[in-house]
Amino acid sequence: MDRDELAPLIDHTVLGPETTIADVEAVLDVAAEHGMNACIPPYAVEHAADYAPEVTVATVIGFPHGQNAPDVKRREGVLAWKAGADELDVVLNVADVKTGRLEAVENELAELVAAVPIPVKVIIETALLTDDEKRDACEAAREADAAMVKTSTGFADGGATVADVELMSEYLPVKASGGVGSYEEAMAMIDAGAERIGASSGVEILEGAPE
Repeated sequence: MDRDELAPLIDHTVLGPETTIADVEAVLDVAAEHGMNACIPPYAVEHAADYAPEVTVATVIGFPHGQNAPDVKRREGVLAWKAGADELDVVLNVADVKTGRLEAVENELAELVAAVPIPVKVIIETALLTDDEKRDACEAAREADAAMVKTSTGFADGGATVADVELMSEYLPVKASGGVGSYEEAMAMIDAGAERIGASSGVEILEGAPE
């Protein structure tokens, strides 16, 4: 896969707790230059939509732990969409998955999906789940009509793995995120079934691709 083919599959990301508007602008500049998308904090979405309208902007909801009340997540998603977000990456409630409260997980996600007219990706935080729990989380996301499932926030120990991408792709398109830092790693995820890559190393990934 060459650079032009790969670039639109990358969400060039900046989500650290110290992320400034200047940091966001730098990511948007790079995304625009290379044809990538950007994933940024919610507070910067309105600025990003004005600053780089040509860039597809994703933002995060319930980030990073997913334990906000469902109404808060839904409201946060609506505000982000109205501010100019093109896509939402929402963290599901991992505790609900681990305790078998799958109807609550599905209902929470379905409410958000129904509240916005833009794609919703569901971050299931694979490093914290067993394979059976990953399947439960993906099933809940599919039943809620989510557009995609995503491996990781990047804040838990462990990120995307080939095995997890293969498992998750049985249910929905997959965004592989967390620890993907090279072209070879990105291609391993794509070969396993990923349709999107989330990474703070978007440029490094592209530099490894054939022109």
